[in-house]
Amino acid sequence: MSTSPFDYDELGLVAGLEIHQQLDTDSKLFCGCPTDRREPEESTHTFERFLHPTSSELGEVDVAALEEAAAEREFEYLGFDSTCLVEADEEPPGRLDDEAVEVVLEIAALLDMDPVDQAHVMRKIVVDGSNTSGFQRSALVAGDGAISTDDGPVSIEDMELEEESAARVEETDSGVRYALDRLGIPLVEIGTGPDIRSPEQAKEAAQRIGMLLRSTGEVKRGLGTIRQDVNVSIADGARVELKGVQRLDDIDDIVENEVQRQVELVAIRDELAEREAGVSDPVDVTEVFAETDSGVVGGALSGDGRAMAVRLDGFDGLVGRELQDDRRLGTEFADHAKHHGVGGIFHTDELPAYGVTSEEVEALEDAVDAGEDDAVAMVAADPRSATAAIDAVADRARTALSGVPEETRDVTPDGTSRYLRPLPGAARMYPETDVPPVELDFEGIEVPELLTEKVERYQSELDLDPGLARQVAYGRRMPLFEAAVERGVDPTLAAGTVESTATELRRDGVPVDDVRDERFLDLFELYQAGEVTTEAIDDLLVALAEHPDLSAAEAAEREGLGSAGDDEVREAVVEVVERNEDQVREQGMGAFSGLMGECMGALGGRAEGDVVSELLREEIGKRA
Repeated sequence: MSTSPFDYDELGLVAGLEIHQQLDTDSKLFCGCPTDRREPEESTHTFERFLHPTSSELGEVDVAALEEAAAEREFEYLGFDSTCLVEADEEPPGRLDDEAVEVVLEIAALLDMDPVDQAHVMRKIVVDGSNTSGFQRSALVAGDGAISTDDGPVSIEDMELEEESAARVEETDSGVRYALDRLGIPLVEIGTGPDIRSPEQAKEAAQRIGMLLRSTGEVKRGLGTIRQDVNVSIADGARVELKGVQRLDDIDDIVENEVQRQVELVAIRDELAEREAGVSDPVDVTEVFAETDSGVVGGALSGDGRAMAVRLDGFDGLVGRELQDDRRLGTEFADHAKHHGVGGIFHTDELPAYGVTSEEVEALEDAVDAGEDDAVAMVAADPRSATAAIDAVADRARTALSGVPEETRDVTPDGTSRYLRPLPGAARMYPETDVPPVELDFEGIEVPELLTEKVERYQSELDLDPGLARQVAYGRRMPLFEAAVERGVDPTLAAGTVESTATELRRDGVPVDDVRDERFLDLFELYQAGEVTTEAIDDLLVALAEHPDLSAAEAAEREGLGSAGDDEVREAVVEVVERNEDQVREQGMGAFSGLMGECMGALGGRAEGDVVSELLREEIGKRA
């Protein structure tokens, strides 16, 4: 039962999802380069670019692209031995990858969507450096689908096949450094209709779509391979796009946090209206801090630095008002200022602080003619950055008079969000003339078994318990599990090994993810042949993880994990019993438990427990 403080029906919550999922194809979308990820230190060369926005076919320039370009950042790209001229934007792209097209049609069928007759590739202007060309290529492939949730159906309005962006490595003094290993990986984008009415329904819809995607067996797994954007609005608010949700389990909290932010902004709007609030023009207040002892302000003003301030009429006490946990209206102002090269802002709801004195605050207020009900916001930086930043603060303050601005926001690790850029418009899209259209239809497309159906089948046909059945069906090693069962491996042993055992070893720091599927199958083959025991499987997996070049048989021989012969097992049991003969005579079968552990330890996992148990009972019976 929800514990939310909000009545979402009364607030008029409307939400929609955009799911971005990387496809696990052999080649990238417009070239033959591999889709494997690389480490930045593997880079073999670099090059730099400056990117600028261009006009659409109608002569319009997208507002989000304009704001991004205003930062005038330089972008550095890390290339690899697999990087081609298409990825560097020095050669036209090839045709849409056939494998990627087949996978998206399979996904469309699972979502009950209708494919378009032809997929036409479009260019989407993106000048944040994440694509070397300054745009992302995207093609609409299907529409008019739906999924079910407990609170009703959610429509699937559209699905695009597009190229993944370059991976951001780090911020540099002059801009951003990107790696090209990710650029061009096929990506499917699935957009729902604005049908979601609660945070819980948003989470359920995302989980349902995620399950359908994984059911194909053709999507990449792991952090960063799937991202959710959430569009949220309330009746008195505005549509806000929350980008970069990495975990499905966080979606409900993120939606609730955004509702809270919009509710608070609406309340601030109403309060500002009652106060007949306004925003003045920024002024230079550098002289106020000419003798300051504040290290932060003084450092920013060193050289030719300037302090710029704006009077916010009627904003007193509201700039410091909390919108979300540890995020205030002043934080919103600072987010906009940071886009122009400053570290943040100062405002009178939090001053004196940072070494700024009460006397300096009074002088600041006098310099801008601030009254008792007014607030003052200030930035200190080089002249160009200070001017641009204070203008951005003033613009955002004026927006607060109207309530909630439409914008794109970046989700933070704590589930709150920060300003990223204005909402993009239609002016960012125009046709890609280098890539021919592709005919689409469902002929030859096979709909896969859903993961939910696999769970049911594993329970009914393979007799797995519900928890283990779900764990293996949703796990990365599901194809390995099915291959093992096809070879006659006991399903419970196979599932427990590839999931439970592997998970426990991973938690202990064993690099079990480095063990290839073929090695697991070799291990199962050794077990079926009686050459290793159940008790040896853990140790053998550790050996294979630490020595990935060894075969399972070689690893078993190296670690001495081969099964002991019948005579060796009996000899070990007899030796343990004879060494504890007095205890056996006194306790009889009461000594069994302690001696069983000693026997298994003596054999080092090279004998099955039931065999050792039977022999031990027999030897104790002879002496009791």
